[in-house]
Amino acid sequence: MKVKSYFIVLIILILTVTAGCSTSGSKTQSQSQSDKQLVIGLDDDPPQLDPQKSSAAVDRQVFQSIFNTLVDIDKNGKIIPELATSWNISKDGKTYTFNLRKNVKFQDGTAFNADAVKFNFERELNQKFGSPRLSEIGLISQVKVTNPYQVQLVLKQPFSPLLSILTDRSGMMLSPAAVKKEGAGFSNHPVGTGPYKFENRVKQDHITVTAFKDYWGKKPKVQTIVYHPYTDGNVRLTNLTSGSVDLVNTIDYKDINQVKKNPNLKVSEKAAIGFQGLTLNVKRAPLNNVKIRQAINLAIDRNAIARVIFHNGVTPANGPIPTGSWAHDSSIKVPAGDTNVARKLVADSGLKNVQFTLKIPAGSSQNQQLGQMIQSMLKKAGITVKLEQVEFGTMIQQGIDHNFDAINLGWSGRIDPDGTIYSWFATNGSNNDMGYSNPKVDQWLNQARTISARPERAQIYHKVAQQLWKDAPYIALYYPNDFKVMKKNVSGFQHYPDTMIRPESIYFK
Repeated sequence: MKVKSYFIVLIILILTVTAGCSTSGSKTQSQSQSDKQLVIGLDDDPPQLDPQKSSAAVDRQVFQSIFNTLVDIDKNGKIIPELATSWNISKDGKTYTFNLRKNVKFQDGTAFNADAVKFNFERELNQKFGSPRLSEIGLISQVKVTNPYQVQLVLKQPFSPLLSILTDRSGMMLSPAAVKKEGAGFSNHPVGTGPYKFENRVKQDHITVTAFKDYWGKKPKVQTIVYHPYTDGNVRLTNLTSGSVDLVNTIDYKDINQVKKNPNLKVSEKAAIGFQGLTLNVKRAPLNNVKIRQAINLAIDRNAIARVIFHNGVTPANGPIPTGSWAHDSSIKVPAGDTNVARKLVADSGLKNVQFTLKIPAGSSQNQQLGQMIQSMLKKAGITVKLEQVEFGTMIQQGIDHNFDAINLGWSGRIDPDGTIYSWFATNGSNNDMGYSNPKVDQWLNQARTISARPERAQIYHKVAQQLWKDAPYIALYYPNDFKVMKKNVSGFQHYPDTMIRPESIYFK
């Protein structure tokens, strides 16, 4: 029986690899060029194609082809016009007036205008809808249409991060007609104003988009893009090196040196703006005990993790705001894995036989290795960790439902620190799966939103970082660097600070 079972598994694996090279989108190098098809390998299957419901970074990779934002960023992180051609901020900082681009169509043929903008913001702001965007734009009290191509966002109080927030999903414009037609099924048929329109999807296999002929901007050079999910980094790299995939959004850090030496590939590297670590459920025992959380924080050797798993391609973390940010607090020292202090904290907690389950994304050997290292480090501190591999989309939902002890989950980050941490650590924030609540942190986070001067805001974020270090609801482990790897004949790729692939500029030599 065992031999038969292994044979069946082998056949399944062969079929899986073959499917990755099939006509559903993964073509050879010459085919990609002749057919003007770009094949992008993603590290997971996007759970959600509705930007106003999305909470996963991998979703955003596909959004870049389908949707436009009111404002965008350039390669240096500077905010630039997109669907809004210009804007004005009132002296009191409470009214933002946007002048909109004319002659723009959604991919269903309907017109983009101020009414469409109003519809989108009101959908995001509707508490019954339950958008993760609500905590990002919740200070908007009114959306006014002042003429067909001008809209005003009226705020309850000054909100300095607003423009940076609108460069992401909060500022993406969905077709009102398509939303009304599809209802809850919009994610299955997304419609935006972007350079590519959605064609079809087979979950866990591919998403296909094609060039939108009525796109208002510069026409894309590649006619078809096929996104394939490869949760296993080895499989993703194999499909890239074999020619089945043209570009991948990330690679395992262990493979960096290998791909740099491959004459058929080229690598683009950029410091990322997010964080990775462990989300702890502070409402569930034993992680509702702050001393246990502090013990976990101090017992983990970030430098060893960076060296062993990530081949020093990441920066050990001391909190959610990365070192490249003007709001980073360098006074908090990264722990070196102090087992003795951690064991004392466990003893002081008053708890016996401390144990919890850590959920990690299925299919990733890198994440599995991370889980195993954490398991070993915490065992030395007297904490037993059970590892459970869960499909990424399922894991995201379990986080939202607070159905977990701990989750290996991170955030892609935003160009403004508010977008990096507010939704995670404010009470009832849309990404606050931890159930964390501290009135002081809430006060500081809200205060920072009303101030425009960076030095003053930085001091406030330092207070937040120091309080989060004490409360330890989230164990920040490392700040990633972003590696985009592509075949030599892929040209026009531009590396943005938000790590998102903007495909319209890409072409084949």
